[in-house]
Amino acid sequence: MPTAEAVAAPGTTTPRQKLPLAALLALATAVFITSLTETLPAGLLPGMSADLGVGESAAGQTVTVYAIGTALTALPLTAATAAWRRKRLLLTAMAGFAAANTVTALSGDYTLTMAARFVAGVAAGLAWALLAGYARRMAPAHLQGKAIAVAMAGIPVALSLGVPAGTFLGKVLSWQAAFLAMTGLTVVLLGWIAALVPDFAGQPRGARTPMLGALRVPGVPPVLFVTLVFVLAHTVLYTYVAAYLDGLGMGGRTDLVLLVFGAASLASVWITGALIHRRLRTLTLAAVILVGTAAAVLAAFSGTPALVYAAVVLWGLGWGGAPTLLQTAAGDAGGDAADAAQAMLVTLWNIAMAGGGVLGGVLLGLAGTASLPWTILPLLVPVLAVVAVARTHGFPLRRPGGTS
Repeated sequence: MPTAEAVAAPGTTTPRQKLPLAALLALATAVFITSLTETLPAGLLPGMSADLGVGESAAGQTVTVYAIGTALTALPLTAATAAWRRKRLLLTAMAGFAAANTVTALSGDYTLTMAARFVAGVAAGLAWALLAGYARRMAPAHLQGKAIAVAMAGIPVALSLGVPAGTFLGKVLSWQAAFLAMTGLTVVLLGWIAALVPDFAGQPRGARTPMLGALRVPGVPPVLFVTLVFVLAHTVLYTYVAAYLDGLGMGGRTDLVLLVFGAASLASVWITGALIHRRLRTLTLAAVILVGTAAAVLAAFSGTPALVYAAVVLWGLGWGGAPTLLQTAAGDAGGDAADAAQAMLVTLWNIAMAGGGVLGGVLLGLAGTASLPWTILPLLVPVLAVVAVARTHGFPLRRPGGTS
């Protein structure tokens, strides 16, 4: 991705030699808000369905419509805002979250709530297409992978701590209070971004690459394929992990299992950040193998709780760093078309999430919970093959400035 200087230091061309942690933590908080806004309804469905006068399955569609909003708008909005200054765009996206979560909290009408959730998904499409590239531009080349890892740390934190905390707040106070808390955090973040996050120029109007033009860049198609199928495989089981554990007689331990998964994911983020500059290909292969091994253990040894926990650790270690690995690979492969590649990755990620929910639901109805881990294994075979073959472009043996 072409570099640009921060507005605060016009004309400066010397790259930063260390990570701007305050600014990167602001991006991590934005990632946290984006991830938690998407998944929060899962822990609040009983209260939401009662107050909105719909069944829990209908209330659950507030997650689906969020993903649809992201998938439908990430590409066109990224193209339309390519020339915007990056801070202005980030502030706009986060203001969209503040507005959408406020309306969600105050709405007593199901249709209005669904509209607000769609708007939140639109804001997520803007944010996700922007955040990884923003983090890259804050850091010198040899620290760009680590910068993305810091920013993406918001995902496992949201899943392992944010969702349980939001669920607890919903039980103690109300589900509306959980969404209003998200609004309050977003308002704080807006000030944080304005004060401490550097600004960067968008793309020159005459130099923009058409969104679909990124598909002609060597390396981008394999990264997008791996993203689509890897996320699909993960989501098939993660979406229905509570039902799966219930089928094993471990339903009362779902919170603990998710906590173990979250802790392993955080460890994975740390490992990824430390090694990604030199070992992106190796880490990606390891991630796929770890998730596949976890699925195999869950499929074959689900009757032993200790092995279930061991499998969940492997799953978290494999999955936690995946967003960083895939975002970094897309940015590396995309080059001057990196923004387009990131937008396409965001679109496919959300399509895979929606598809994983549908596929998992069909499997539950046809074959029961035991079929879920078995389904992951055949999905991961082509993922592993594509990563292995894409040794020149996509997941190269040698990253720019790295060793593998």
